[in-house]
Amino acid sequence: MEAGRTLCSTGYGKPPWTFKGSALYQLHLVKAETARAFIPKELRLVEAFGYTLGGFFLANYEDSPAGAFDELVVIAGIVWNPPTSCALLFFCNRWAARVFVNSDEACDHGRKYVGLPSQVARFTKRITTVRGQPNRKSCSFLNMLGLGTTTKCFPKDFMDLQVREIKSHAATDICNIKLPAIGPAPKHDKNLGLAVKMSLPSFRVRAVEPAKVSGPSFATEEDTGKSLQHLHAHKSANSTTKELIDNERNLSISVMLSKPLIALEFNCLKMRVEAPIVVANCSKSSLKVS
Repeated sequence: MEAGRTLCSTGYGKPPWTFKGSALYQLHLVKAETARAFIPKELRLVEAFGYTLGGFFLANYEDSPAGAFDELVVIAGIVWNPPTSCALLFFCNRWAARVFVNSDEACDHGRKYVGLPSQVARFTKRITTVRGQPNRKSCSFLNMLGLGTTTKCFPKDFMDLQVREIKSHAATDICNIKLPAIGPAPKHDKNLGLAVKMSLPSFRVRAVEPAKVSGPSFATEEDTGKSLQHLHAHKSANSTTKELIDNERNLSISVMLSKPLIALEFNCLKMRVEAPIVVANCSKSSLKVS
């Protein structure tokens, strides 16, 4: 595949593609050794003291070319493709370790036309109501930007989300996420946060309490180390066995279970996505989550 080539999807129609909904973007401290397992050697990982910034992007799209669907993007870390500057976080490229969607069409589109490691998954949601509790003080810097929360209590509605990968009619546990229920909110709600209106994208954003993520019982630190060893061994042998796939899945779970730093909730989200462009010829797909 030649660098600079634009890819188009026939099923999605002509780009740009518009996605509307809500999302949670949570940044984690991810071990650089774990992140490198997903990133082509031709690209440079942005890291400090053995860690990079990864995490996940959890979205509920009410409207898209594939209809309504849920998406969980596991972000291994930030990569730098010189000579592009990486001075600012939001101008860096986030590398997707794994993408889970509950739409066959969205999965096929991600694999064939965007180069994403997309998998079909089942998203099971359960809403629970808890009594309001005193909120922690928001970061003063975020408050100055208009991103801090202004309510005195946590939201009463919480969502318990279970994500299970589906393959050949078999389901594999990926993670459980407990977070304040996100979704459509009144347009004049002062607690929605700062309104950011741009041609690409537009949204309302505010800082929220990081979601609590739990994984399968096998997802331990020791197993992460074993998965790294097996992954490097299989890569050196150019293997594409089931064990290699399982190791990559286990490492993506370890990214989800890493230490959270900050969470941003996006409401009234509207994204216009252009056709992806291959930026370099690498040993893996060179298409990133920007």
